Amino acid sequence: MTATVLVLNSTYEPLSFTKLGRAVAMILRGEAVAEEVHPTRVIRHQSGEMPWPKVLRLLRYVKLQMETGPAQWCRGGVLRRDDYTCGYCGRTATTVDHIIPTSKGGGRRDWLNTVAACAKCNHKKRDRTPEQAHMTLHVVPTVPMKTHLRIKVRRT
Repeated sequence: MTATVLVLNSTYEPLSFTKLGRAVAMILRGEAVAEEVHPTRVIRHQSGEMPWPKVLRLLRYVKLQMETGPAQWCRGGVLRRDDYTCGYCGRTATTVDHIIPTSKGGGRRDWLNTVAACAKCNHKKRDRTPEQAHMTLHVVPTVPMKTHLRIKVRRT
């Protein structure tokens, strides 16, 4: 069970994603209800079977501490910020590229110096600037807020 399920607060606000097994356990314990289910798939358990949940809503309100301020840089955060899209060609990105290479003085862990890139474009650019590699950067890197990265997930 490696599928993910969206978890909503009791007020229908998105909270997070969880693994399918945990979602099923929450439903069986009476902590949540399935708001949206897969149309054809079912899950079999000791007491019978139930529809495969895609979205579940908690029955009790969960108060979250406000996550404010800029997010701390991380590779996964860059990919989520850029929606797993290469900043050079627009294909699916799996790597992070330093716009100004660290060997040329660019920041290593800097939101404004990194962009999501596909492996082909990252290899083509190597340790050069986009201008030196004759490549056009189609996005403007930004510093995301913590709340913007919390729910973003990889597109399938």
